[in-house]
Amino acid sequence: MSHIKGKKVLLRAHGEPPSTYELASRNNIRIVDATCPVVLQLQKKIKKQFVQISPETSQIVIYGKIGHAEVNGLVGQTEGKAIVIEKKDDIERLDMNKDIYLFSQTTMSLDSFHEIINEIEQRISQEVSFRYFDTICRQVANRIDNIKLFASHHDLILFVAGEKSSNGRVLFLEARKANPNSYLISNSDDINPQWLENMQSIGICGATSTPKWLMEDIAGALKNEEQKTNR
Repeated sequence: MSHIKGKKVLLRAHGEPPSTYELASRNNIRIVDATCPVVLQLQKKIKKQFVQISPETSQIVIYGKIGHAEVNGLVGQTEGKAIVIEKKDDIERLDMNKDIYLFSQTTMSLDSFHEIINEIEQRISQEVSFRYFDTICRQVANRIDNIKLFASHHDLILFVAGEKSSNGRVLFLEARKANPNSYLISNSDDINPQWLENMQSIGICGATSTPKWLMEDIAGALKNEEQKTNR
C-alpha cells in the first residue's frame, strides 16, 4: 500500500466496497471513480435495505458470481453479511424461516434470476416475507434476443469478450443456445483455423464492454485467413 500513498487510483466500473474508500482516505489516495451508475444505484439500494432490517430475522441475498468484483462491492454494503448465491443449489444455504431480500448482480441472466425467485417462493415459509428487486442492467438483458437472432443467422459465431467478463459469459451462453457452433475468444490469437473450414457465414459479436476496435481486429484476422486459403 505504501507505494501508492498520495497517488491517484482509478476504480473500474464494477464498483468497490466501502472499505476501499476508507482505505484510500487513510492513505491520502485520490480516487477517480468510474463505477457504473447502475452499479452505484444498486449499492445504495442494498445499503438502505441492510440498515433497515434486523440480521436476527432477515437475510440480504445477492444472486451473482461468487468472488466477482461487483459482487464483492455489493456484499461490502452489508458489512460482509449478505449471502451470495450463484445457482439454484445454493438456495439450500438460505434460512427459509427468515425474511429474504433478494438482489441481483447487474449482469446476470434475467431468466435465471426468475428461476431463483420461483424456487425461493416455493420453499420459503408462509410466515415470513420474501421481496426481490430486479436490478439486472437492461443493456445486457435487452441484448439477449438480438444476440440469439444474430447467432441463428450465421454458420459460426465468434463471441469476443474477456475470460472474466460476467456479462460476456451470460451473452455468450445465450449465443451458444441459438447456435451450438459458437466460440468464446478474447483476441485473434484464439481463433482455431479448423473452425473456419466450410463456413459460409461467420458472425462476430461481443460483450457490453468489448471495444469495437477489438472486433474489427478479429474481422481483419478472418479476412487474412481467407486470403491464405484462397492462394
